Amino acid sequence: MAIEKKDIDEVAKDIKGAFDDFKKANDKELDGIKAEKTKLSEQVDTLNAKLTELDNLKSELEKELKVAKRPGAVDRKEADEHKAAFGQFIRKGNEDGLAELQQKAVQVGVSEDGGYAAPPELDQSLLEILRKDNVMREECGSIIISASGYKKLVNVGGASSGWVGETEERDETNSPKLKEIQAAMGEIYAKPKATQQSLDDMFFDVEQWLAGEVAIEFAEKEAAAFLTGDGVKKPKGILANTLSTAGDKTRAFGQLQKFVSGTNASFTYDDLLNLIYGTRKGYRNGAKFMMNALTMLHVRKMKDLEGNYIWQPSVQLDQPSTLLGYGIAENEDMPDVAADANAVMFGNFKRGYAVVDRLGTNVLRDPYSSKPFIEFYTTKRVGGMLLDSNAIKVLTLKAP
Repeated sequence: MAIEKKDIDEVAKDIKGAFDDFKKANDKELDGIKAEKTKLSEQVDTLNAKLTELDNLKSELEKELKVAKRPGAVDRKEADEHKAAFGQFIRKGNEDGLAELQQKAVQVGVSEDGGYAAPPELDQSLLEILRKDNVMREECGSIIISASGYKKLVNVGGASSGWVGETEERDETNSPKLKEIQAAMGEIYAKPKATQQSLDDMFFDVEQWLAGEVAIEFAEKEAAAFLTGDGVKKPKGILANTLSTAGDKTRAFGQLQKFVSGTNASFTYDDLLNLIYGTRKGYRNGAKFMMNALTMLHVRKMKDLEGNYIWQPSVQLDQPSTLLGYGIAENEDMPDVAADANAVMFGNFKRGYAVVDRLGTNVLRDPYSSKPFIEFYTTKRVGGMLLDSNAIKVLTLKAP
């Protein structure tokens, strides 16, 4: 059968018709799929947003749960109410309901001496400022307590050990020797003053002002006490502990080892080496020198046996200057270079000594004693304790 052009034209017409029908059907189908897809997409987006909302809610609830389980944690609403009432007390002297809010939020009553407990935020802000302004707080360990004092049991050795054969009898093990150490606590106070006009200024941040003013007064007195305080109504400082020339193996617990310089009223490169290598290796990790600025001038002039300066300046960001490879904590309360002075310390101060803070700062508003100023009598309990007498060494300069 011969194929004619008419036949091809008819097939082409049929194909075109079929294709038109296909496009209509396909477009209808695609439109349906698109509509359904859009609907599903909207549902997915809605569910996704809900999941995000629920996830965020879960995170917030978990945070609140952690806070609720934390010792001393309080209800956030009660804490905010207490903070607002305390602010009115500071600005206006308004005490209405403050005692009750304090009892609920801070869980303490009003002091017998008067005054009110500051909100935890102010207490924390004060501690942060003190750490920045007080080298002893910065370099030493920190313990925060809620009770009136702090005691700790430490193991000072005594448990026996040794080597034995597989079938040999073991000697009876001795009980370890435990010693109780206790922080010497004291109450520190400051009396910053402000005018009523400044307190009435709504843009005046009362809490930050109070924390800053109190920190200035506290920092200077604390720094001296943590170093040389005698422990009577104040912390017992590092250098107030008994000093002995005996080594770690024979020296009594609680006594610091001192090295006496070989030069009258001065010290040398070798004396600094004695400090470093007289400290056990485990304590040298994280150890620093501590001295005042005048003593730092003295060590900058020193050289080792090969003629190299033993003090090296900082040339990189966040890298401190070093002395024989160790950092230097500048402390103006350290003694000057002089005969019989404990002019240099070396060691791991975080392991050796701890500052002990009792939670809570108490504020008494006094508008009468210093008119026209309003005085804020602010008190806080703080202490200090020697934790490990092997962690810190002292260089005592030889007396003629």
